[in-house]
Amino acid sequence: MRKKTELLDQAAINRALTRIAHEILEKNEGGASIILVGIKTRGAPLAKRLQEKIMQIEGITVPIGELDITLYRDDLEKAVENDEPELKNTWVPVDIASKRVILVDDVLFTGRTVRAAMDAIMDIGRPASIQLGVLIDRGHRELPIRADYVGKNIPTSDQEVIVVHLDETDEKEHVSIFEK
Repeated sequence: MRKKTELLDQAAINRALTRIAHEILEKNEGGASIILVGIKTRGAPLAKRLQEKIMQIEGITVPIGELDITLYRDDLEKAVENDEPELKNTWVPVDIASKRVILVDDVLFTGRTVRAAMDAIMDIGRPASIQLGVLIDRGHRELPIRADYVGKNIPTSDQEVIVVHLDETDEKEHVSIFEK
């Protein structure tokens, strides 16, 4: 793969997350009834950052969780032909019944990851609603899923790949676009 360009640097990621935090609070009339659930791997640190931003804005600590969707994937057999699926912990610290669950992920592409995450959430409990926040929406949906909160819309071709690096997972911070 060949790197085409850097789309977001650390400051731009921070600004996008600040805006998303404000939008979440506005749409939900504060943070009292929400829980942020990060889709592993990079959605989890993004959810934590949103929690911190909401604390700075509203002065409340909204609960956060982490969701492993490995067993909910619709391509599980193909993805693990030669290996067992690697399970990561799912951790949702509060009862989600009657809460507004905000799923958080780094990139929205086909919608299949989000569909799997919604299935996983419904196995945990029955929330009042499920909303979606993503750092990047690159288009190319295969399912009728859209994000409620988007850091940046990046129209891409099928020959392009969006790569998100976060300090917490990659020890560097930027979003880039690569050509296959």
